[in-house]
Amino acid sequence: MTQYPYDETDAFKTGRDVWFEMRGPKVAQAALDQAAQNEMTRDLRQFLFEHCFAAAWARPGLERMTRSIITISVLQALGRTEELKSHIRMGMNNGLTREQLKEIFLHVGVYAGVPTAVAAVRAAMEEFEAQDKAKDKTQNKAKG
Repeated sequence: MTQYPYDETDAFKTGRDVWFEMRGPKVAQAALDQAAQNEMTRDLRQFLFEHCFAAAWARPGLERMTRSIITISVLQALGRTEELKSHIRMGMNNGLTREQLKEIFLHVGVYAGVPTAVAAVRAAMEEFEAQDKAKDKTQNKAKG
Protein backbone atom coordinates (compact mmCIF):
# COMPACT_ATOMS: atom_id res chain seq x y z
CA MET A 1 0.00 0.00 0.00
CA THR A 2 1.32 3.42 -0.88
CA GLN A 3 1.67 5.98 1.85
CA TYR A 4 1.18 8.88 -0.55
CA PRO A 5 -1.19 7.97 -3.39
CA TYR A 6 -0.73 9.44 -6.85
CA ASP A 7 -3.21 11.75 -8.55
CA GLU A 8 -3.98 9.50 -11.50
CA THR A 9 -4.73 12.15 -14.10
CA ASP A 10 -4.89 11.22 -17.77
CA ALA A 11 -1.37 12.63 -18.25
CA PHE A 12 -0.12 10.63 -15.26
CA LYS A 13 -1.57 7.42 -16.72
CA THR A 14 -0.13 8.10 -20.17
CA GLY A 15 3.32 8.86 -18.75
CA ARG A 16 3.20 5.90 -16.41
CA ASP A 17 2.33 3.55 -19.28
CA VAL A 18 5.21 4.85 -21.42
CA TRP A 19 7.64 4.58 -18.49
CA PHE A 20 6.49 1.03 -17.65
CA GLU A 21 7.04 -0.04 -21.26
CA MET A 22 10.52 1.49 -21.29
CA ARG A 23 11.66 0.32 -17.85
CA GLY A 24 9.95 -3.04 -17.76
CA PRO A 25 6.93 -3.69 -15.52
CA LYS A 26 8.68 -5.34 -12.56
CA VAL A 27 11.38 -2.69 -12.15
CA ALA A 28 8.93 0.13 -12.87
CA GLN A 29 6.38 -1.06 -10.31
CA ALA A 30 9.03 -1.38 -7.61
CA ALA A 31 10.29 2.16 -8.30
CA LEU A 32 6.74 3.52 -8.40
CA ASP A 33 5.91 1.91 -5.05
CA GLN A 34 9.16 3.13 -3.51
CA ALA A 35 8.55 6.69 -4.68
CA ALA A 36 5.06 6.64 -3.10
CA GLN A 37 6.59 6.13 0.35
CA ASN A 38 7.73 9.75 0.53
CA GLU A 39 5.77 12.84 -0.41
CA MET A 40 8.75 14.47 -2.14
CA THR A 41 9.61 11.47 -4.30
CA ARG A 42 5.91 10.85 -5.02
CA ASP A 43 5.53 14.43 -6.26
CA LEU A 44 8.68 14.11 -8.39
CA ARG A 45 7.41 10.87 -9.96
CA GLN A 46 4.01 12.50 -10.59
CA PHE A 47 5.74 15.46 -12.26
CA LEU A 48 7.99 13.21 -14.40
CA PHE A 49 5.10 11.09 -15.62
CA GLU A 50 2.97 14.08 -16.57
CA HIS A 51 5.61 16.42 -17.96
CA CYS A 52 8.41 14.19 -19.17
CA PHE A 53 6.94 10.86 -20.22
CA ALA A 54 3.43 12.02 -21.22
CA ALA A 55 4.26 15.45 -22.65
CA ALA A 56 7.55 14.53 -24.37
CA TRP A 57 8.02 10.77 -24.75
CA ALA A 58 4.40 10.05 -25.76
CA ARG A 59 4.35 12.70 -28.50
CA PRO A 60 4.04 11.63 -32.11
CA GLY A 61 6.75 12.50 -34.60
CA LEU A 62 9.75 10.57 -33.30
CA GLU A 63 10.14 6.90 -32.53
CA ARG A 64 11.15 5.99 -28.99
CA MET A 65 14.54 4.75 -30.16
CA THR A 66 15.24 8.17 -31.66
CA ARG A 67 14.11 9.86 -28.44
CA SER A 68 16.45 7.53 -26.53
CA ILE A 69 19.37 8.50 -28.77
CA ILE A 70 18.65 12.19 -28.15
CA THR A 71 18.23 11.74 -24.40
CA ILE A 72 21.35 9.61 -24.00
CA SER A 73 23.35 12.13 -26.04
CA VAL A 74 22.18 15.07 -23.96
CA LEU A 75 22.75 13.26 -20.66
CA GLN A 76 26.24 12.28 -21.77
CA ALA A 77 27.05 15.84 -22.89
CA LEU A 78 25.81 17.23 -19.57
CA GLY A 79 27.73 14.63 -17.56
CA ARG A 80 24.58 13.26 -15.87
CA THR A 81 26.00 9.77 -15.39
CA GLU A 82 23.46 8.39 -12.89
CA GLU A 83 20.50 9.36 -15.05
CA LEU A 84 22.42 8.14 -18.10
CA LYS A 85 22.52 4.61 -16.67
CA SER A 86 18.74 4.53 -16.44
CA HIS A 87 18.37 5.80 -19.99
CA ILE A 88 20.91 3.28 -21.30
CA ARG A 89 18.65 0.55 -19.91
CA MET A 90 15.52 2.17 -21.32
CA GLY A 91 17.26 2.81 -24.65
CA MET A 92 18.03 -0.89 -24.93
CA ASN A 93 14.40 -1.64 -24.14
CA ASN A 94 13.57 0.78 -26.97
CA GLY A 95 15.71 -1.25 -29.38
CA LEU A 96 19.21 0.24 -29.09
CA THR A 97 22.08 -2.25 -29.20
CA ARG A 98 25.34 -2.12 -27.29
CA GLU A 99 27.12 -1.36 -30.57
CA GLN A 100 24.82 1.60 -31.26
CA LEU A 101 25.32 2.90 -27.73
CA LYS A 102 29.09 2.73 -28.20
CA GLU A 103 28.79 4.76 -31.39
CA ILE A 104 26.62 7.35 -29.64
CA PHE A 105 29.22 7.71 -26.87
CA LEU A 106 32.08 8.11 -29.33
CA HIS A 107 30.19 10.57 -31.51
CA VAL A 108 29.06 12.74 -28.60
CA GLY A 109 32.57 12.57 -27.15
CA VAL A 110 33.91 14.39 -30.21
CA TYR A 111 31.55 17.31 -29.67
CA ALA A 112 31.08 17.32 -25.89
CA GLY A 113 34.58 16.25 -24.86
CA VAL A 114 36.37 12.96 -24.49
CA PRO A 115 35.74 12.80 -20.71
CA THR A 116 32.01 12.54 -21.45
CA ALA A 117 32.68 9.49 -23.63
CA VAL A 118 34.82 7.92 -20.91
CA ALA A 119 32.11 8.49 -18.28
CA ALA A 120 29.38 7.21 -20.60
CA VAL A 121 31.31 4.04 -21.43
CA ARG A 122 31.92 3.41 -17.73
CA ALA A 123 28.20 3.88 -17.01
CA ALA A 124 27.29 1.56 -19.87
CA MET A 125 29.73 -1.11 -18.71
CA GLU A 126 28.13 -1.04 -15.25
CA GLU A 127 24.68 -1.36 -16.79
CA PHE A 128 25.76 -4.13 -19.18
CA GLU A 129 27.31 -6.05 -16.28
CA ALA A 130 24.10 -5.76 -14.27
CA GLN A 131 22.05 -6.93 -17.25
CA ASP A 132 24.38 -9.85 -17.92
CA LYS A 133 24.24 -10.95 -14.27
CA ALA A 134 20.44 -10.78 -14.28
CA LYS A 135 20.32 -12.74 -17.53
CA ASP A 136 22.69 -15.39 -16.15
CA LYS A 137 20.62 -15.65 -12.97
CA THR A 138 17.44 -16.15 -14.99
CA GLN A 139 19.07 -18.79 -17.19
CA ASN A 140 20.43 -20.64 -14.16
CA LYS A 141 16.95 -20.71 -12.58
CA ALA A 142 15.51 -22.13 -15.80
CA LYS A 143 18.12 -24.91 -15.79
CA GLY A 144 17.76 -25.82 -12.15
